[in-house]
Amino acid sequence: MIDLKSNFIGIQTPNPFWLASAPPTDKAYNINRAFEAGWGGVMWKTLGEAGLPLVNVSGPRYGAWHGKDRSLMGFNNIELITDRDLEVNLAEIIQVKKDWPDRGVVVSLMVPCEEQAWKDILMRVEDTGADGIELNFGCPHGMSERGMGAAVGQVPEYVEMVAAWCKQYSDLPTIVKLTPNITDIRTAARGAVRGGADAVSLINTINSVMGVDLEQMKMSPSVGSQGSHGGYCGPAVKPIALHMLSEIARDADCKNIPISGIGGISNWRDAAEFMALGASNVQVCTAVMTYGFRIVEDMIDGLSRYLAEQKINSVDELIGAAVPSVTSWNQLDLNYVAKAQIDQDSCIKCGRCHIVCEDTSHQAISTEIDGVRGFEVRDEDCVGCNLCVVVCPVENCITLRELDTHEMDTRTGERVSGDYQNWSHHPNNTVA
Repeated sequence: MIDLKSNFIGIQTPNPFWLASAPPTDKAYNINRAFEAGWGGVMWKTLGEAGLPLVNVSGPRYGAWHGKDRSLMGFNNIELITDRDLEVNLAEIIQVKKDWPDRGVVVSLMVPCEEQAWKDILMRVEDTGADGIELNFGCPHGMSERGMGAAVGQVPEYVEMVAAWCKQYSDLPTIVKLTPNITDIRTAARGAVRGGADAVSLINTINSVMGVDLEQMKMSPSVGSQGSHGGYCGPAVKPIALHMLSEIARDADCKNIPISGIGGISNWRDAAEFMALGASNVQVCTAVMTYGFRIVEDMIDGLSRYLAEQKINSVDELIGAAVPSVTSWNQLDLNYVAKAQIDQDSCIKCGRCHIVCEDTSHQAISTEIDGVRGFEVRDEDCVGCNLCVVVCPVENCITLRELDTHEMDTRTGERVSGDYQNWSHHPNNTVA
């Protein structure tokens, strides 16, 4: 049996699967059900300062982008932080932590960017026995208009300042939740490091408008006659989250800070990818809002089997294993040459590869083989762009193969022999 035990900034849990701060972690009832299902930890839905009036909309809080099979690809919400009384939340946190001492309970916080406001709520949360705090500097809607959430996370100096307050006034481990609504997420992460944060979590939701009702001519979904931008999440944001995660994981100024990965994680394979790119644990939201808490059973089973098959003994060995494979474009190997090839046994002769190559790429696919309808790649025209692989409806029918040293390179008539590793020295590249 593979041991999935996780130790994230001193918080020990039976597995690395956590629930993100969101509607599923709004109250003790939900969290008890989540722990019964097997989740390792939770980020309690964001608490605000006592007496802060919060009223959520009574209308569509959620919107979605569906695939052709009605699968949920992207999810949008305009819900605010908790609108439940602070005292009720604190009492429930105390009870949950007593009932589940082996699980992680971290409390998400968002209060005005004032030192006293943070000092006050930190003292209240520390008394609950919670394992840590997560500073919500990512929420892009509702609260950002009040000078909180993403309005703080977009200013590295504010991130640094509030993180430092939290380390000054509390002994709890401090996690800074970062906003993706920023030009370079590393700047905010560096601010968190300078402020003494123990970890960062990312990504929070992305600013979005889901669509327009063309019959009523208003944005969709809308509350009455109008709508507002919201936070976008779900499977569609996973590539964005992986990029930002890897940027922080390989940044020299953030090299030693643990990361909690968030963004489109729906199954064990997604989780493994996040951990391979530097996440010490992962947080899930949209997937449980789509399928329920019991998806964690498959995540635990799948990750255990994968680690066993790969002869990886613990989650710790997986963390960051793929980070060295990520680099900047100008460090890519320009001596590498690949060509597409079509498996004729699995080809269904739909012609999609030819159409997209002919119309939008390099006209490298023939439509006949020995006078009969069929599709074949011409190496002399193929640049290995991978477009045909992407659009082919049959998995693994089209693949890329690397040319060996005896094969011809279409650019020069022979295999590339020069060292073009350095972008600035490549003869075909100039600075515009």
